[in-house]
Amino acid sequence: MEVFKSIAKTSSSFFVVCILLLFANAASEKTHYHDFVIQATPVKRLCNTRNTITVNGQFPGPTLEVNNGDTLVVNVVNRAQYNVTIHWHGVRQIRTGWADGPEFITQCPIRPGKSYTYRFTMQGQEGTLWWHAHSSWLRATVYGALIIHPKAGESYPFPTPKRETPVLLGEWWNANPIDVVRQATRTGAAPNVSDAYTINGQPGDLYKCSSQDITIIHVDSGETNLLRVVNAGLNQQLFFTVANHKLTVVGADANYVKPFTTSVLMLGPGQTTDVLIKADQPAARYYMAARAYASAQGAPFDNTTTTAILEYQTSCSSNCAKTNPVFPSLPAYNDTATATAFTTKFRSPRKAQVPTEIDENLFVTVGLGLENCPSGASSSSCQGPNGTRFAASMNNVSFVLPSNFSLLQAHHQGIHGVFSTDFPANPPVKFDYTGNVSRSLWQPIRGTKLYKLTYGARVQVVLQGTGIFTAENHPIHLHGYDFYIIAEGFGNFNPKSDTAKFNLVDPPLRNTASVPVNGWTVIRFVADNPGVWLMHCHLDVHITWGLAMAFLVENGVSELESLEAPPEDFPVC
Repeated sequence: MEVFKSIAKTSSSFFVVCILLLFANAASEKTHYHDFVIQATPVKRLCNTRNTITVNGQFPGPTLEVNNGDTLVVNVVNRAQYNVTIHWHGVRQIRTGWADGPEFITQCPIRPGKSYTYRFTMQGQEGTLWWHAHSSWLRATVYGALIIHPKAGESYPFPTPKRETPVLLGEWWNANPIDVVRQATRTGAAPNVSDAYTINGQPGDLYKCSSQDITIIHVDSGETNLLRVVNAGLNQQLFFTVANHKLTVVGADANYVKPFTTSVLMLGPGQTTDVLIKADQPAARYYMAARAYASAQGAPFDNTTTTAILEYQTSCSSNCAKTNPVFPSLPAYNDTATATAFTTKFRSPRKAQVPTEIDENLFVTVGLGLENCPSGASSSSCQGPNGTRFAASMNNVSFVLPSNFSLLQAHHQGIHGVFSTDFPANPPVKFDYTGNVSRSLWQPIRGTKLYKLTYGARVQVVLQGTGIFTAENHPIHLHGYDFYIIAEGFGNFNPKSDTAKFNLVDPPLRNTASVPVNGWTVIRFVADNPGVWLMHCHLDVHITWGLAMAFLVENGVSELESLEAPPEDFPVC
C-alpha cells in the first residue's frame, strides 16, 4: 500500500512539474508587433539617386528578431504605387498559409493605399531566415533579415558568439527593377543584369562613387562572432568569402548543421548560411567580398564584386585604418567544383527523421525553354533567340499565375476554374535531359496546374535540371516546408544506380536547394501542413518566365491538421 502511495505522490509531483514547465514556456513566448510602411524613398547608389521602394524608408529593411515559439504580427501598409505582398521566407507557416505571402498563390496583393496584417508563430525553427516582397521584382529592394533565437533559457549548440551580424547580399539596378522586368516581359528577351551587388545595401569601394559607401563590421582580436549570411539577390548565385579567415558553418535556412570549416560559401538566392568567424589574424582590415557563381554558359551576368570590411577595432592602431584592406581570393565565376564541394558538405547534426517509405514519388524537370512568337505578334515582342520569347517550365508546364483569386482562396472556397490538379508527376516525354535536346521539346505549355497531396503523405521529388537552351544551377524553394536533401549529382538521374547515393541518415534540412548545373537533386518531406504551397526557382527572372508549380495539401482529420480560417482583413482581388 505504501508503494502505491509513493507512486501516486511521485506521479502528482511529476504532473505539477509538467504544468509549471508548460506555464513557464507559455510565459516566455512573446508576441512581437511591427508596422511595415511600403513607400518610395530616394536612395543614392553608384552616383545616381532614384526613388526606391523600401520598408519604413530603410534599405535594406528592418531586421526582425524573435525567439523560437514567439508570434509575429506585422501590419503592412502600402503607400507605394505598386501592388505588394510580403513573404516570410522559410517560415513553416503551420496552418497559417494565409500569411505566407506569394502574390496570387496564398493571397491577392495589397493594393496601393490598402493594408494587411500578417500573423504567424515560429514553431521549432532557430537560426536565420529573411523576409521579402513576393510581387513582381519588388524584392530587389524590399527585404530584410528574420533572426530566430533559441527559446528563453536555451542556448546554441555551439559556443555563444561574442557578437552576431546579419550580412545581406543583394543586387542593385540603376534603373527601376519594375521597369526592367516589364521591358523583358514586353520584348520576350532576357532582362538587363544588375549594375552592382551589395552587402547590407552598400556596393563597396570597388564601384564608382562608392568609396565611402561600404559596410564595416567590427571585431576584437581573439573573439568568435556569428555572421548570418543571406543571399537576398534577385537573379544570381553568389560566392562569399573573408580574406585570410576561415568560416565554420553551423546553420542553414534556420536549421543547425554538423559544423564544418570552409574558406568560401556559395549561396543561391533565398538561401541563408550561419557561420562562426574567429578574429585570429593580425590586427588589420580585411575585405569581405561576394561575386557571381555564373553556371549558365554564354548567358550574360553581372561580373562585378561587392565588398565590406572586417575591421579589428580595439587592437588596431591608428595607422591600421589608413591601410588598404587585405583582398581575398575568390573562385572563378564558373567554378562549379567549388560550388559542389560546398553544397555537398551539409549534414544534419544528428540522425534525421527522413521518411523512408514513400507515398508520392515525383520526377520534375526544371529549366528554360523558348516560346514561338504568337501569331500576329510584332517582332518587337519576340526578341528572344531567333525571334522567340523566353519561357521556363517544370515538367514542360510553364506556370501561369491567376489574377482574380489567389490559389489558396480558390481552394478554400471551392471556386472552380482557377486552377487544375493535373500537374504531371513525370515529364510528359522522356528525353536526354542534360544532353542536346531536340528543338521540338523546347516549347512548354502554359497552365495553372497543381499537384494534390493528402495530409501526411510522404513525398520524394527528383529535381532534374535540363539542357534546354542553356543548363544552369537552379535554387529551388518550397514554401511552407523544410525538406531533406538526400542526394545530388550530375547528368541524368538514374534510379537504378543513383538510389545507392541516398543519405537517409543525416541529410541536411533546407527550404531552398541548389540543383546543380546539368544535374539533379532529390528531396523528401512529409506533407503535414495543409494549404497551397508554391515550389519555384528563386531566380526571379525564372519564376517570371514560369519556372514554378504548387502543391495542394489537403486538410487532415482534426482541427490541428486543418488550415485556419482566413483573417478578416484578407486582401481581395
